[in-house]
Amino acid sequence: MKAERALHEKNLNCCPVERLLSVVSGQWTAYLLWVLHENGPQRFGALQRLVPGISTKVLTERLRMLEAAGLLDREQAATIPPQVTYSLTERGLELRVLMNGLGEVARRWDAEGWRPPAR
Repeated sequence: MKAERALHEKNLNCCPVERLLSVVSGQWTAYLLWVLHENGPQRFGALQRLVPGISTKVLTERLRMLEAAGLLDREQAATIPPQVTYSLTERGLELRVLMNGLGEVARRWDAEGWRPPAR
């Protein structure tokens, strides 16, 4: 286990693709990026509705991680209660080509009846 972790950390230090994938490939993460890409800036409650099945805890964790990675902006309005809106940063918007490509493939495969294997 230690050797596997050391190899993973070494890859993060030298491989830019591994570093990017380590951020965007977590559970719910790519889907959150997709939702913000497709729907524009959203408040927390709206994101919960747009991503059915995600828990409040996981949504909070993923949003914080994406913000720390520089892919999301978190804008808080000085209202009571505070209104927080999440949007893609310029860096997050750079992923739109990938998101559009994935969307095209997903819609084509869906039309062909493709489904992922059961977990």
